[in-house]
Amino acid sequence: MAGIAVPDKIRNAQLALGERFDVAWRSAGKPLRMALSLRSLAPERLLISPQDIRTADPTVAADIYAGYFAFAGKMVNTHGRSVFELTPPSPAWAAALVSFVWLRHLRAADTALARANARALVEDFLTLASANPVLPIWEPKVAARRLLSWLSQSPMILEDADRAFYRRFMKALGRHAIKLQNALSDGLRGEARLLVVIALAELGLCAAGVGNLPRRSTRLLADELARQIFPDGGHIGRNPQMLIELLLDLLPLRQAYTARGLAAPQELLNAIDRMLPMLRLFRHGDGSLALFNGMGVTPPHMIATVLAYDDARAVALANAPYSGYQRLEASGAVLVMDTGAPPPSQFSERAHAGQLSFEFSSDGQNIVGNCGAPDEMRAAARLAARSTAAHSTIVVADTSSSRFAPESGIGRWLKGRIISGPKQVPVSRDHNETGPGLSASHDGYLVEFGLVHERALRLSADGTQLIGRDNLSAHGDKVADAPYAVRFHLHPTVRAICADDGLSVGLVLPDGAQWLFHADGMPVQIEPSVYFAVPEGMRGAEQIVVHASLSQATGINWVFERTQAAPV
Repeated sequence: MAGIAVPDKIRNAQLALGERFDVAWRSAGKPLRMALSLRSLAPERLLISPQDIRTADPTVAADIYAGYFAFAGKMVNTHGRSVFELTPPSPAWAAALVSFVWLRHLRAADTALARANARALVEDFLTLASANPVLPIWEPKVAARRLLSWLSQSPMILEDADRAFYRRFMKALGRHAIKLQNALSDGLRGEARLLVVIALAELGLCAAGVGNLPRRSTRLLADELARQIFPDGGHIGRNPQMLIELLLDLLPLRQAYTARGLAAPQELLNAIDRMLPMLRLFRHGDGSLALFNGMGVTPPHMIATVLAYDDARAVALANAPYSGYQRLEASGAVLVMDTGAPPPSQFSERAHAGQLSFEFSSDGQNIVGNCGAPDEMRAAARLAARSTAAHSTIVVADTSSSRFAPESGIGRWLKGRIISGPKQVPVSRDHNETGPGLSASHDGYLVEFGLVHERALRLSADGTQLIGRDNLSAHGDKVADAPYAVRFHLHPTVRAICADDGLSVGLVLPDGAQWLFHADGMPVQIEPSVYFAVPEGMRGAEQIVVHASLSQATGINWVFERTQAAPV
């Protein structure tokens, strides 16, 4: 853990040891739970089949029938063998395979061949998968996703099935219920716990003969939604991607309660109603979502599917104090800002050190943003993308405002969680004759440097000017002359041209609109950047950087303004 401050080492050790103690304590009760689970019975029959609202591509069915399985950026040709006997090319590919999310493509093909192939693949899984130790069959998130996929695609799987396969499939559903309930009893936490609860609730609605599972899972669902969904509709992990993923599961679950003639828990109805406006808070004019805390490529088809369940006249939430986000909007210009502290440790594996960073767009053209989260094929870039330097905010001495658990040693138990970071992130909004404004600060640099970062932003009423000030205020002892930089990561479609005097940067957007950036007479530079939120995985970009030091200036005033003049 070289390079980690002593307080962080202590915090890292405390969290890791606590995690290991929890695992050991929960493992002690496994034999009893396993013995009790042996008495559980398989469901008698399925009563309903929830709708899978994810978009599907029927052409994928032909590839699968031909033995080609493409997941997580990897393509595998089975060469006539069962896909469940093969060595997976990556853990992400293996998880995607045994999650069975791809069954929807076979159902979309709507042919007898595709339906027979789906049943044969499920039967192959039941026969062969357990003998392949590399497949993460009972990893809770994977097993929950598989259960949801099987339930939604059960009409296709069971069509023309004989009685033996039907009973075998019912027993497999029962085994999933046992395994997932055991995972909850073992203390499963974080995002995975909510997905497991959703899967169990859906099984309880779909199946007959599952005892008190419907009542118990509904109670668990209500409790977990109350725990993980904030009153403003944000998820406790602060990742916009989670809103999409959860709504794609919660909307069909709500329909399932209706189909069974049962009252859905109020927590479910309230969560959906709050999450939809929160999702709109992150949307730029082009439909993409702001890149905060694990958000990567925006899946437009998923966004369209989810928002189809919302009122077409609904507006975006502007003030999300519980989730820690703010939105300013004026005449086609949109600004979204991260004004929250890091999430609790168990929800921070994908969180970023991007406090007070913002994204800015105008008339559907993205101008300033963050680097975003890399896909699973670029795990090596994950830590860099989470750093403060990968966000449009101030960076002191090339140090992130939050510290992450290391990937080696005792820290591996924490899986990259945030072990320390800002605790106080106060924010205020105002609106005057010039336009809407935001003021916020965070204390992520207080312990190490004795500094608090303060940021004030004002968007003009006509949307043509964004005025900002970044300030570092001293609190107690501080580094005598710490260097810092204010970074503005540009969208890769923006062309940047530095003025000859080095005091301003001209920006040309894809639609020809021109903007100018300057920092109150301070030198500005254009430096390389990277943008992860593209389907191909990564794209080069540029960033505007204003370098300074505390002895030179404790604050920087800057402006983005639209201009009709030719770029400098």
